[in-house]
Amino acid sequence: MNPLAMTPPRYHGIEHHVGNTPLVRLRRLSELTGCEILGKAEWMNPGGSVKDRAALGILTDASEKGLLRPGATLVEGTAGNTGIGLTLLGHAKGYRSVIVIPETQSPEKILLLRTLGAEVITVPEKPYGDPGNYNHIARRLAEEKGWFWANQFDNTANRLAHYRTTGPEIWGQTRGEVTAFVASVGTGGTLAGTTQFLKERNPKIAAVCADPLGAAMWSWFTQGNTDTKDGESFAEGIGQCRVTKNLEGVAMDHAFRIPDQEALTVVHHLLRDEGLFLGLSSGINIAGAVRFARQHGAGQTIVTILCDSGAKYQSKMFHPEWLAAKGLKTDLPLESVLG
Repeated sequence: MNPLAMTPPRYHGIEHHVGNTPLVRLRRLSELTGCEILGKAEWMNPGGSVKDRAALGILTDASEKGLLRPGATLVEGTAGNTGIGLTLLGHAKGYRSVIVIPETQSPEKILLLRTLGAEVITVPEKPYGDPGNYNHIARRLAEEKGWFWANQFDNTANRLAHYRTTGPEIWGQTRGEVTAFVASVGTGGTLAGTTQFLKERNPKIAAVCADPLGAAMWSWFTQGNTDTKDGESFAEGIGQCRVTKNLEGVAMDHAFRIPDQEALTVVHHLLRDEGLFLGLSSGINIAGAVRFARQHGAGQTIVTILCDSGAKYQSKMFHPEWLAAKGLKTDLPLESVLG
């Protein structure tokens, strides 16, 4: 008798398929640096981004604590990707989603959220210290209407999701040979949870923050303050200016400041030369991995996060007129990111 015939197949909904994304070798940058530069292909998650991990972790934690029941409404302030993950996984679990998003985010994200069935509230871009900031609006809506506020920035179920999934996956996929992990900061959950797991396995693994211009994490990790104001970035979903609860107690071995042009050069070369269609936050992460490789020499196995695809940024990062208006170029040689 065929033993396979005795075991009934097991099938699952989309929540079972968050994570376990492959590691992709970035061929040209690996060749140029003499390192293995590997990207976690997070666009392969059901909602198309790394934020699906945080969304699932937050929803699972809230359900286990009795904070969410089928039919409930959840609300979140987001630059888009967490909202997409919450909306899709919310459908799968029987929740309704209300998403508060800055109007400066790409129109593709806002349209996608509405297409997926979220109630979308667009608001002016305001700093965190302003009561009109999108996170504060989401919190107030939750308080006023009795909704569940996901609170991705300060809900440490976010960090725990990466400790339980992203870190172990990278450790297993590299067979413990990873020497550095590089990530930018949106909420801080990816960087904090993943590095915590990897450091527990091998304290010599370097924890590296790649920070866009205008954000404060480079300043925090290198100078112990969030005071540095040094420009701006067009990257969406990253660029934190405060120490969130997901980042509390987290230390980095290295932090790099990455300009948009450097990241954009990486993104466009990867599309043309390797068929990888990525957003600018992925470019910042990869540029950070290249900086680490330059400083520490050949032979490293460096892992970073390919946050999402470029599909949600076609009207910006891949639109010639938009790029020209911002003074960004797509024809610089890849070697230019090596310094």
